[in-house]
Amino acid sequence: MPSETIKLTAKFKLKETPGGLDELFRTYREIVNFLIAYAFENKVTSFYRLKKETYKSLRKEYLELPSHYLYTACQMATAIFKSFRKRRKKGKAKGKPVFKKEVIMLDDHLFKLDLEARIIKLSTPKGRIQLEFYPTKYHERFKDWKVGQAWLVRTPKGVFLNVVFSKEVEVREPKAFVGVDLNENNVTLSLPNGEFVQIITHEREIRTGYYVKRRKIQRKLRSGKRRKELLEKYGQRERNRLNDLYHKLANKIVELAEKYGGIALEDLTEIRDSIRYSAEMNGRLHRWSFRKLQSIIEYKAKLKGVRVVFVNPAYTSSLCPVCGGKLSPNGHRVLKCSKCGFEADRDVVGSWNIRLKALKMWGVSVPPESQPMKKGGWKVSRNEAYKLYASYD
Repeated sequence: MPSETIKLTAKFKLKETPGGLDELFRTYREIVNFLIAYAFENKVTSFYRLKKETYKSLRKEYLELPSHYLYTACQMATAIFKSFRKRRKKGKAKGKPVFKKEVIMLDDHLFKLDLEARIIKLSTPKGRIQLEFYPTKYHERFKDWKVGQAWLVRTPKGVFLNVVFSKEVEVREPKAFVGVDLNENNVTLSLPNGEFVQIITHEREIRTGYYVKRRKIQRKLRSGKRRKELLEKYGQRERNRLNDLYHKLANKIVELAEKYGGIALEDLTEIRDSIRYSAEMNGRLHRWSFRKLQSIIEYKAKLKGVRVVFVNPAYTSSLCPVCGGKLSPNGHRVLKCSKCGFEADRDVVGSWNIRLKALKMWGVSVPPESQPMKKGGWKVSRNEAYKLYASYD
């Protein structure tokens, strides 16, 4: 049975912040900004070249700093400069990139995590120090996982260590695929047995509600500490509600797909760059965390041994899944094929085509489908619909 690697990031909040960390954060930020400036001036996008050309001079200047901080600083600087170049090409950035955050990248030479003792051993210019963290039940799941790189992050709420864990899991060969069509307000699933399930999420209403709240705060309070606190409060509340919704939604999708062994999702990584709608629609797309939902579905599926594939989203809502003909609008959210007369809700069509694309990717010859059609098209029955409520206030 083939295996795949799952990677998850867990947060560990430190109980106390030693004074020496202030100097470490300052020094690291100073080094990263030097490296970014060097990369910018010399057009260096390679980590290895940046390290080769700067390491000796930095090592002489920062003799007491453990050498691996210079390695991770090069990684940070390279990533920041590459991101800047990409955004500049799209007209979204100008000037020079600057690193302002209080973040330190750590590799396995710079820290050791002991879940049993609830401590983190961190290398510093003054030797190794022990840092205690607040334990949670969530941390217990990572006891048999491999520890990867981490980030030491200082925020107004304290200092956190964000650790990447990895685990090898066995993923079985799928018998069939469940096609999943993600939308702002619902998720529609095409099951191999010919049924369709639609899960009503109300995500758009949740996001719109919090967006309106923030706009009211911004209009009422132009500046000040109270404004910042309220915006942060409702922003965090929105993230918590949606995170809870995504996990419940992913659990339901994996539960339905477990007996088939496969889930098919659309590759939506370029959707924000490729679609140009109205300012309102563009704003809604940028607030929609579809990639986060997909990643939650993916890791939960792999933990259950269910394979996840990503298909090209082109034409999933414009071609007939029965004969391949072109679909045209035929009323509210209904599409009709001018060639064979098939008609259905656009979300049903999308999920069906996603499933068929996954089968073709898997080497399965997919014949034209000939499901019995009723006048009025395909609809999701009440018995096949679920609702995931995530109220907000």
